[in-house]
Amino acid sequence: MQDFAGPGMSRKTLIFEGFALFWGLFFGILVTKVSVMACPVSCLCIEKNGFTVVQCMSRNLEKIPPDLPRDTVVLLLAANHITHIPNYAFKELHYLQELDLSNNDIETVDVGAFQGVSDSLLVLDLSNNHIQSVPKEAFARLRAKISLSNNPWHCECTLQEVLRELRLDPETVNEVVCHTAVQEEYAGKPVIQVLDSGINFCNFHHKTTDVAMFVTMFGWFTMVIAYVIYYVRHNQEDARRHLEYLKSLPSNSQISKDFDTISTVL
Repeated sequence: MQDFAGPGMSRKTLIFEGFALFWGLFFGILVTKVSVMACPVSCLCIEKNGFTVVQCMSRNLEKIPPDLPRDTVVLLLAANHITHIPNYAFKELHYLQELDLSNNDIETVDVGAFQGVSDSLLVLDLSNNHIQSVPKEAFARLRAKISLSNNPWHCECTLQEVLRELRLDPETVNEVVCHTAVQEEYAGKPVIQVLDSGINFCNFHHKTTDVAMFVTMFGWFTMVIAYVIYYVRHNQEDARRHLEYLKSLPSNSQISKDFDTISTVL
């Protein structure tokens, strides 16, 4: 009996361990899938062809949800109350191809806001927000077609340099309008139209800087001249008083005569 019990128990042990390994792998994969596919409470996640579309439109969001599925391909965050796009906001979304942030209250975009998705992102919509300016490096290396229409842009050198590096949506390019500008005459005009006319905002920037430097140097020069004049006048007055004092003293010859007279008398 012992000869048969040993192998039988061994086979049962192997079968049991096999089932345990199978279920362990199954639950491990399931848990991993759930952790990757976890959907933010305020959003709706839809799976398409093995990838995820995350729909968070009109959910009164004030910030970008931090717990987005890592396999998100399309992220719709339009019509919320988001005011700021922080650094690395989408860094875990390596498959992200379309990002819609239109119709929010966005005012600021950090330098590294889109780091991590520059290679994958194909469409970026930032239209209808409150953006006046963005850092020159914010859209660095982005290949996406970008919509920046209907924002209160301030037209100056930085914006010009930003636009040179972007692939603007051709359908909305004329809706990128100067709300304000370094030269008031360009306010209310499409940025591209102004730039195409040969205007260079960076020249205005340099001229403004040169004028500011000139005014500053002139101010310092004026202060130095004023100090020199004050110093000379002050010293002239001291010299005049000193000279008058010396004149008021008896001369050496007078002192000698007085001394001789005193000696004679003695």
